[in-house]
Amino acid sequence: MLKDSESQYGMVSKSFHWLSGIVVIGLFAVGFWMVDLSYYSQWYKTAPHWHKSIGILLFIATFLRLLWKLLTPSPKAVQSSSASLQKAATIMHYLLYLLLILIMTSGYLISTADGRAIEVFTWFNVGSLGELFANQEDIAGVVHEYLAYTLIALVVVHALAALKHHFIDKDETLRRMI
Repeated sequence: MLKDSESQYGMVSKSFHWLSGIVVIGLFAVGFWMVDLSYYSQWYKTAPHWHKSIGILLFIATFLRLLWKLLTPSPKAVQSSSASLQKAATIMHYLLYLLLILIMTSGYLISTADGRAIEVFTWFNVGSLGELFANQEDIAGVVHEYLAYTLIALVVVHALAALKHHFIDKDETLRRMI
């Protein structure tokens, strides 16, 4: 089943979810590693190029995911969840999406402050708006870093909540996304 039903996520939603999760964790790991690369490292240019290219593709996938969410209602919350827990889960999901968009926007601002486009592998370029404010690259870099750490912390909380649902509450929350 491609579309979500009242009780189950469809393949499109599941694919977006797991692909996003894997890519976010991978981009965080690469970003964490590449900030310590020296100018003489063989990865000095390659790692940031891949990081930016995959980040742009994630931005496109996130936009498509949000469009899919607008067009396809999500399954209803499991009945064992309290109203306050459902509200917290909704806030968490919105916060995850907001952080993703802000991180990708700050990454764009870092990469295009010098007026150069971002080359996404060799497939296409994303144009630059140039330097929009003083010290854009540095300010956006700090924002990018702190938001990335915040996102990873929330991803860990999200994963722990899913495991709690599965092993402690013994409800269908995690199984619906697998």
